[in-house]
Amino acid sequence: MSTETQPEHSLPASGVASPPNRTSPALMLYRAALMHTPSSPFEAPGALHTEADGALLVRDGQIVASGPYHDLRATCPDAPVTDLRGGVLLPGFIDTHVHYPQVRVLGGLGMPLLDWLDHNTLPEEGRLAEAAYARAVAGEFLQGLRTNGTTTALVFGSHFAGAMDEFFAEAQASGLRIVAGQVVSDRLLRPELHTTPAQAYAEGHTLIRRWHGQGRLRYAVTPRFSLSASEGLLESCAALMGDFPGITMTSHINENRREIEVVRGLFPGARDYLDTYERAGLVGARTVLAHSVHPSDRELDVMAGRGCAVAHCPCSNSALGSGVFPLRRHLTAGVQVALGTDVGAGSGFSMLKEGLQASFMQQLLGEEGITLGAEHLLYLATRAGAQALGLEATTGDFTPSKAFDAVYLQPDQGSTLDTVLRHAGSPEQALAALFTLGTQADVARVWVVGDEVYSRQKSSTSLATS
Repeated sequence: MSTETQPEHSLPASGVASPPNRTSPALMLYRAALMHTPSSPFEAPGALHTEADGALLVRDGQIVASGPYHDLRATCPDAPVTDLRGGVLLPGFIDTHVHYPQVRVLGGLGMPLLDWLDHNTLPEEGRLAEAAYARAVAGEFLQGLRTNGTTTALVFGSHFAGAMDEFFAEAQASGLRIVAGQVVSDRLLRPELHTTPAQAYAEGHTLIRRWHGQGRLRYAVTPRFSLSASEGLLESCAALMGDFPGITMTSHINENRREIEVVRGLFPGARDYLDTYERAGLVGARTVLAHSVHPSDRELDVMAGRGCAVAHCPCSNSALGSGVFPLRRHLTAGVQVALGTDVGAGSGFSMLKEGLQASFMQQLLGEEGITLGAEHLLYLATRAGAQALGLEATTGDFTPSKAFDAVYLQPDQGSTLDTVLRHAGSPEQALAALFTLGTQADVARVWVVGDEVYSRQKSSTSLATS
């Protein structure tokens, strides 16, 4: 960001501050089998860093040092130890595309995108006009994230400003790192989901002032997609971006061929789908566009040149029959790619499942695809997401100075995953098994900035005594 004086409405892009009630000691040594990718395996081999008996020294939620357990123990003999042997500690997962209002409509099968919207999700999204309903859905949605080990998420919000207030309040209480915004549309959806450019600007302005930079919350300007957003509405979104430098913009692009044709008809002067956002001034280093299944070479070149990132949602692409993501073309052009679950068109909140499906789909492309090893999947589910969101200095791996955002995976004894992990011949094989066999049930504990936001044991105890 420029060092010039910020406009009057500029706000800090926080995302690292902790809630007032810290749940962990000021200094803690976490002993575990560690795996993380502090660099991109797409750029050079050896990106996967592992410690079979490793440790992270964490002070006030920040990683101070990492390395072999006995080395760190010798330097800090008095630090309390959290013993996590018997499982694997990974950086917290980062979901770069997921819909808050759609958690209750997961499982809609057998429909392409536009039919799925009309029959499955848009009626549900209209129900979030009622505050109590929106609050309940927010709690269920955030629970879905944390119980699957997701510590940071770029969230497509509700069309209703009141529902976003409910969501942000619940998100703040959850302890998760959330980037989210009110979704805006002014055509081709259900009438109750429509707004105007002036109303979208005013409501977005209020939400940003109220929530952006509060604890671990950040705001994302969110036009649903150009199919449902007029030029005037896109320009109002750009006005918010201008008023509040540093906030994120997210939307959809090139997901479905029928969608692309409709957008072409709505914007006859645009060169392509991306140009509808370009002309409004919405494409830049803080832009994350979901899907990009059918991009042109020009669009890829512009996205790379502007530093725009793409959220790849393989389960959703498969479920809706949208197509197979051209990962090689994106990477060759220099476009940053991360993973998203796309709940509710996807198949759930599990980033492990998204990584596995990404690998499967690339295999189907043959020579046009990229063989994705376990280190690629971990990178796409963690550090790549941090880079896409401009949070690479904060989270995404276990490098010292990063926040202690982590997920501890511990399968039940005697499970197939437990068997494979015990007999794995290398860290790469163990990590591949986690992506292949791991599920929500294997997520044992989750931390954000050192605060434990989920514990399988505590959750089970709470259910048993309720």
